[in-house]
This record gives sequence, C-alpha cells and structure tokens, in this order.
Amino acid sequence: MDCPVCKGPMVIVERSGIEVDYSPDCKGVWFDSGELELLLESMELDETGFTTDELMALDEARTNEKKRRCPICRTKMKKLIIGKTPEVLIDACHKGHGLWFDGGELGQVIRQLLDTEPASGGKQNRVISFLGEVFKASD
Repeated sequence: MDCPVCKGPMVIVERSGIEVDYSPDCKGVWFDSGELELLLESMELDETGFTTDELMALDEARTNEKKRRCPICRTKMKKLIIGKTPEVLIDACHKGHGLWFDGGELGQVIRQLLDTEPASGGKQNRVISFLGEVFKASD
C-alpha cells in the first residue's frame, strides 16, 4: 500500500495482534476499519467515542488542507476534527475503509485521551510503551 501523503510504500506494523500501516517516510498511520478500536481497547481507552462509526458520523471539517485519497479505494477522504485543544485534523474514507493520522497526530490524540481518564500510571506507561515500540514515538 502506498502512503496517501508522501506516496512512499507503507509497512505493516504489528503489536499485540493489531496491524496498522505505517509510513516510515512521513510517519503517518493508516488504520483499517476497526483497528483503531482494537488499539484503544488494548490500552483500556475503549470508552472514548472514537469508534470508526462515531467518527464517520461527524460533520466534515472546513479546512483549506488538500483532500487525500484513500489508499484502498482511491476516493477523496473526509476531513474530521477530533480531540481537544489542540484539535487534530484526520482523514476518513467515505466508504469506511479506514482512518489516516499524519505523523504525530495519533500520539497527540492518545495523550489527550489519557488526560481525560482517571490517573493511572500503568495505563499511561502501556500507551507510551506501545507508541514507542510501534511508531518509534517519543514522549
């Protein structure tokens, strides 16, 4: 699969039974439908309202950012704003194939989710460990 941003080849990254497509060039992440839910569930953050269906029900964001094409069906994706301050602009396939996070956006959203959860050092350490191992993210 080619990256919808830099057009380079993406690699499949697997951890804890979750496979995501990752662009080593631009650090973007593609989640096939249902994979984001699996990731959040593995981090005990599954009550966040960030299911693919719930995200697809959001109104499209008004932005000047160029629309990207779904790496699966090649149709232009919908722009969605999620998260809090700062808001994060992601891309979602209209046909439900998946969600695209630019480099750093996934970590930003997860950090925001952790801030809304009751304090749990163990949960936060699992998230940081997961992001570090899979996406080479830094804290």
